[in-house]
Amino acid sequence: MILSSKISPEAIKKLSLSEMEQLCSELRSYIIDIVYGTGGHLASSLGTVELCVALHRVFSTPEDKIIFDVGHQAYAHKIITGRYRDFCKLRTENGISGFPRPDESPHDAFIAGHASTSISAALGIAKAMEINDDFHHVISVIGDGALTGGEAYEGLNNAGKLKRNFIVILNDNEMSISKNSGAVANYLTQMTSSTKYFETKKRVKEALSKSVIGRELSKSVSGTKELVKFAIFQSNIFENLGYKYLGPINGNNLGELLDVLNVAKQFDRPCIIHIKTKKGKGYPPAEQNSGEYHGLAKHKNDTCDEHNDTYSEIAGKYIDRLADKDKRICAITAAMKYATGLQHIAKDHRERFFDVGIAEEHAVTFAGGLASQKMIPIFCVYSTFIQRCFDQIIHDLAIEREHTVLAVDRAGFVGEDGETHQGLFDVAMLSIIPNMEIFSPSNDAELRSSFYKAVYKCKGIAAVRYPKGEAVLSDRNDADYDIRYFKFDKNNKKQLMITYGRITEFAIETAKQKEIDLLQLVKIFPIVEKSVESAEKYDKIIFFEEGIMSGGIGEKFAFELMKRGWKGDYKTVAVENRFVSYSETESQLAKFKLDTNGMIEETGDFFEQT
Repeated sequence: MILSSKISPEAIKKLSLSEMEQLCSELRSYIIDIVYGTGGHLASSLGTVELCVALHRVFSTPEDKIIFDVGHQAYAHKIITGRYRDFCKLRTENGISGFPRPDESPHDAFIAGHASTSISAALGIAKAMEINDDFHHVISVIGDGALTGGEAYEGLNNAGKLKRNFIVILNDNEMSISKNSGAVANYLTQMTSSTKYFETKKRVKEALSKSVIGRELSKSVSGTKELVKFAIFQSNIFENLGYKYLGPINGNNLGELLDVLNVAKQFDRPCIIHIKTKKGKGYPPAEQNSGEYHGLAKHKNDTCDEHNDTYSEIAGKYIDRLADKDKRICAITAAMKYATGLQHIAKDHRERFFDVGIAEEHAVTFAGGLASQKMIPIFCVYSTFIQRCFDQIIHDLAIEREHTVLAVDRAGFVGEDGETHQGLFDVAMLSIIPNMEIFSPSNDAELRSSFYKAVYKCKGIAAVRYPKGEAVLSDRNDADYDIRYFKFDKNNKKQLMITYGRITEFAIETAKQKEIDLLQLVKIFPIVEKSVESAEKYDKIIFFEEGIMSGGIGEKFAFELMKRGWKGDYKTVAVENRFVSYSETESQLAKFKLDTNGMIEETGDFFEQT
């Protein structure tokens, strides 16, 4: 047994090749065992075990900097760099993050949660080190899925101008979350099937002969048929951008990885290492269905096999139904077909389904182009990722009022993925944009009604936002309302609760127990005038919001009341301008007083004040 709490980058440097291969096997087993208990990104991390071991054998962190893109593939790296004991607390409250975090370990060179950022970050680190006369190595690890994002090419373009060693490892597993699509995926496939074998062999040997270490290494390379496949092609996009290109090689073969990393260290210019890995490597279910095993939820002992559809599934099925009847309806995803429920329209209306890869900015402008030709595009995107296309929403949709629907999935707390994935900013961000309408339904009926209004009643941009997880099912057939009023006050206390979205069910229970009237907003922006008219009759109002407080609907509602000259007492309970760490969603709601117990406590404290 090699894997233990004593594992470290220094220990790996003392292992033989066979011992390192045994370590890779033990790392895989450990990752599988832990992730089944905590949840996490399984398939990606299984595919990069050999890469992480090889990187720590050849380089020396934290002096050498390894920057992971997204971080889905970094679990072996975390275990190797001093987090073996804490790995059992992966993505748990007071545990360790599911992504690289510099505040967690000096071996994590840069935060990673969103895609296509690693090359830009690595370039910034490399230039800072150069200014400070520090010529340790900088290595960016980016997946082929992340390479579909535009920022990756901005980074590649600028990093190609470096006059020092700079290594980009392209981890090509032909997947992002959904299967990769588009010209980049096709290009990489063509590169890996190139027939320039003998030309490749010649160039590799020429490159190796430039240094003493390389001359020695070339002896082993020349006798290894598979390793000779790593090519320094004269004509590919990477060479044209100024990089030496090494690849493709088998990224699950530890010996080949060690050889090519040692070669890459010898160059005095930027270098691309193209490796082919198997997502889910070593675990047959994940190898056969890497999309399903990309991310696993925390395992729970649930004796009931029946579950409600998620909001994502309900949204996806309803969009497909709309597309059945209306040929103007199009659906767009940024590499999240299954996660956002769009597999139905992809199957039934293939010509009107578009997976643009991890390219949210492009998706929005593309939607604007569709809308300009009288199509009705629906862009399904996680709340945390819509942050990436703020400019495009303003410039390419809002100014000309291009009629587009933003289906904002994973709105609100998302639990264990932590700060980089919480959907807490979309309301504050979108509600400052002119010509924007926002809906935040609390159940399945309101969700369908909101989508219908967004598609057929709104003229400009409409956003329908909904949370992660199982949907609350409504027993009402009629959900055609922008606001809903609940009268529980029998004693004319003139006290009112206001809320919207998922936490409405907690607010209803609280209002019943406390005998307080409740106003639920479904259309949350622009604020419906009737809701303000109803609210100004009350002396005390408390607003509960599952989102950031600054710029939220609670603040905007208070401003509308003040414009009318309202003089009562007002309080907003929301996330007070901070980032929310990883823990279960239920814990996050409780911490911010947005569950039933928290609401009872907050209303008691506020309404009982004299």
